[in-house]
Amino acid sequence: MKNIIDTAIAHGDFGTLAKALTAADLVEVLKGTGPFTVFAPTDKAFAKIPKEILDVVLADKEKLTKILKYHVLAGKMLSADIAKQATVTTLEGSEVKIDTTYKIKINDALVTGADIECSNGVIHVIDEVLMPK
Repeated sequence: MKNIIDTAIAHGDFGTLAKALTAADLVEVLKGTGPFTVFAPTDKAFAKIPKEILDVVLADKEKLTKILKYHVLAGKMLSADIAKQATVTTLEGSEVKIDTTYKIKINDALVTGADIECSNGVIHVIDEVLMPK
């Protein structure tokens, strides 16, 4: 079983996320022991952000790191665990809201692929990039 980074790269829909994690020096963290839960925005999710804004964020390591850590939880939480929560605290330090009214939503992002198990945690695919307040 591969770690979170290698699993995401093999998945094929996370090229922009991989580029962002590299720019923020978070690759080694997410290859580490963990466990982690990652809400992983797809390339299509990143494409919803205007290119000029995305380029600015990718160039601002501090802001980028804050945004990416907002997508990661310490510990392994499968979708069944997440569905029991109203909020969860991210590595960035703020909470994301969980809505299970219709499927599972993290803030406004829909979980489109859940429970991709990795050697050091789990990935949940989301259709939006989460932005901390």
